[in-house]
Amino acid sequence: MPVAASAEARPIDNLFNGHFWMIAFLFSLIMVLMLYAIFVFRRQDGDETDGPHIHGNRNLEITWTIIPTFVVIGFGIWGAVTLNEITRPKEGEMTVDVVGKQWIWSFTYPEQDNIGSGELVLPVNRTTVLKMNAEDVIHSFWVPEFRVKQDLVPGRETTLRITPTEVGSYKLRCAEICGLNHTLMEADVRVVDAAGFQAWVDEKQAVPAFADLTAEERGAFWASAEGFGCVACHSADGSPGVGPTWQGLYQHEVPLADGSTVIADDDYITTSIHDPNSQVVGGFNPNIMPQNYLEQFAAREQEVEAAEAIDLDITADIIAYIKTLQ
Repeated sequence: MPVAASAEARPIDNLFNGHFWMIAFLFSLIMVLMLYAIFVFRRQDGDETDGPHIHGNRNLEITWTIIPTFVVIGFGIWGAVTLNEITRPKEGEMTVDVVGKQWIWSFTYPEQDNIGSGELVLPVNRTTVLKMNAEDVIHSFWVPEFRVKQDLVPGRETTLRITPTEVGSYKLRCAEICGLNHTLMEADVRVVDAAGFQAWVDEKQAVPAFADLTAEERGAFWASAEGFGCVACHSADGSPGVGPTWQGLYQHEVPLADGSTVIADDDYITTSIHDPNSQVVGGFNPNIMPQNYLEQFAAREQEVEAAEAIDLDITADIIAYIKTLQ
C-alpha cells in the first residue's frame, strides 16, 4: 500500500485490513475443507458403492447462517462509522474549489482572496474540504496516499474532506476514464507546514496585476493550468500532445484534415480558439477542444476589467504568447 498520508487513511486502512483478513480466513477455510475432502473421501479403486446419504445437519446450518449474518452486520456498522468519521465537517476546516475538465485540474482558494493555482497546496494537519465541479464529463479526484476518492459530476457539486498528516509531494490522478488524454490528467499536490502554506499564499497574492503584465506574459498565464489549461493539450516545446504544438506555429503552413492548408496567422488562431471544429488540423481528432472558450473568455474579461479597469482581449494575449514560441 502507498504511505498513509492523511488522517482519513488510517480508518480506511483498518477497514480494508479487516476485510482482507476475513476474506483470507474464509478462503483458507474453504480450501482446507475442499482439499481434505478430495483426499480423505475420494473413491477407492474397485469401490462401486454409493456414498453415505446425509440429509443435513440443522445445528450446523443454523450456525453457518447466524455467524456470517452477524459478521456482515458488524462490517456494515464498522463501514458506516468509518464513512461518517471521514466525511463529517471538522472544526477549522479550509475550503478549496476544484474544477476538473478535459484534461486539467484547477484550484481556487476562496478564503485566500480567491487565488488560483494549477497545483494543490495544502497545510499539514488541517482539514481541507474540496468543493468539486466538472465542466464537461465525469472525473474522479484520487490521491492514493490520501485513500479517499470522489467523483466530479457535471451539474452537481460534490465534496471531499482531506486532513494531510505527512509533509511531502504527491500526485493527483483522475480515476475515471474521461476521454482521449485521461492518463495525463494529473496535478501536483504539495503538503506543507503552516508557515510554508502562508508563504505560498503570500507569493501567489503578490503576483502583479494584469495591467502590469505584457500581452505575452498575460497570454502565458491564460495558457497555463491556472488560466484555461491550453498547455494540457498544446506543448510549447514541440513535444507531441493531444493538440498541435504551439512551437513554430505562427505564420507557418498548417495541413488540415480536409486536405487543404492554411497559414497560421491571427485570423486562423482566433478561429481555432473560438470555433475549433471549423479547421481541424490533419492527424488530430475533432470535438476534443472545448467549444465554449469564447464565452469563458468573455466572462473572465468582464471579471478582470471590473477589478482593474483595463481593456482585456484574452484571445489577442494568447496569440501574442504563441508568436514568442518560434
